[in-house]
Amino acid sequence: MARIEQEKPAFTLVEVADDPSMDAMLLAPPLEPAKRRKGDIFRPGNGPMVQFQGVIKKYDGEHRGLDGVSVAINTGEFVFLVGPSGSGKSTFIRLCIRELRPTSGNVIIGGRDLGELRRSKVPYLRRAIGCVFQDFRLLPDRTAAENVAYALQVTGHSRQEVRRSVPAILSLVGLEGKEDRLPREMSGGEQQRVSIARALVNQPRLLIADEPTGNLDPETSLGIMDLLLRINRTGTTVLVATHDQHTVDRMQMRVIRLDDGRIVRDAEGGYNEDPGDTGEIA
Repeated sequence: MARIEQEKPAFTLVEVADDPSMDAMLLAPPLEPAKRRKGDIFRPGNGPMVQFQGVIKKYDGEHRGLDGVSVAINTGEFVFLVGPSGSGKSTFIRLCIRELRPTSGNVIIGGRDLGELRRSKVPYLRRAIGCVFQDFRLLPDRTAAENVAYALQVTGHSRQEVRRSVPAILSLVGLEGKEDRLPREMSGGEQQRVSIARALVNQPRLLIADEPTGNLDPETSLGIMDLLLRINRTGTTVLVATHDQHTVDRMQMRVIRLDDGRIVRDAEGGYNEDPGDTGEIA
């Protein structure tokens, strides 16, 4: 379905220090399509970042989490994945990071068919994808800085790189001066910013956020979404699964709606049907 390009609304981004070198280091486009990092499993090229081809995922015999889903998300897009509970959003995300494998069909991430990916390469896939969750998933006995540093340490960065990057990324997400706080000493919005910093610090090609504002108040939710939009504007593909109708309506991005494991709508606009949109894919 062709989608009409429209002007995106203005947003008030989180207040951070005006330091162009910081943005250049941490919010630069991940990589040119023809280049690869050492150990990068994504294939160079200009194809879609996420592609599902006739994907079916069955649970317990005949129940279908996804039922013949075919969709492509282009590199650099910002996309909302919406639908009621049980519609297939979590299945979609878990297939993207290969927590699940499809019953049939192909899941292709960054040009790599995950059905052909060796098990030993799955950790590299997940390092190339930043993930943000509703429940934050922070290490409770480690400070904000230590939570972010851990994401760098497990990917082999030097101590010097960790010392340089961690304070900068925390400042970038609006947490300057809170590096030494434990998760229990921070608000929900602050914990989610730590989670985003941890997901962002390795400059992922793809950022997946699963209900990132589900535990937050409306004002805090808007700040989190503004931050994700800023990340997207650097070239990172962003996929957000959400029930947050107010945020989706406000941002007017591409919306893929699932219902009973099938895509029933794929269009620019708000959470519900656009004027003139039947809600069904032709």
